[in-house]
Amino acid sequence: MNIIDCKGLKCPQPVINTKNYFDSIEAGEATVIVDNEVAKNNISKFCSSNKLKYSVEERENLYYINIKKEIDSCEVMNFDDNSLVIVITSDKFGNGDDKLGETLMKSYLYALSESDKIPNDLLFLNSGVKLTSKGSEVLESLNKLRERGVYIASCGVCLDFYNLKEKLAIGEITNMYTIVEKMNKASKTIKI
Repeated sequence: MNIIDCKGLKCPQPVINTKNYFDSIEAGEATVIVDNEVAKNNISKFCSSNKLKYSVEERENLYYINIKKEIDSCEVMNFDDNSLVIVITSDKFGNGDDKLGETLMKSYLYALSESDKIPNDLLFLNSGVKLTSKGSEVLESLNKLRERGVYIASCGVCLDFYNLKEKLAIGEITNMYTIVEKMNKASKTIKI
């Protein structure tokens, strides 16, 4: 069996290495070895979203992810003509006065939660991850969007940078590979 050694690699490199290997074969198996839970979770999400069979085993502080690709798991990427992804890269809306920017962001997310047309995905990067964390003034609007079916995710590297991973209040932790994949599949992407 092929081994994809991703010990010591930072996000999104383990997912990219895994994707590159499975893109290069029609069918087959491999074991990906990672040394942290975030990489394990990211590769598991990658496998699930690409219909790859996988199992995870933990031994000696390492994760062994056994992955199998079958011929029928190959699928053409479909674009949804009406899909919308909104990428929020700041906890403020616009440039200028910070207080005004915070007020505008709160107002924007409230208006979005009340809108007839909502995004498929809300992705939070950089200081935007502060909006998905405990104490954020927009959690009520984000919760309403999630209840309406919006996928909400925050960049794990960004949460780590701001020391907010343990304070994440809504949505899930994601990685740059998934963010790129969501943006590429969308018919429309808006960056705020």
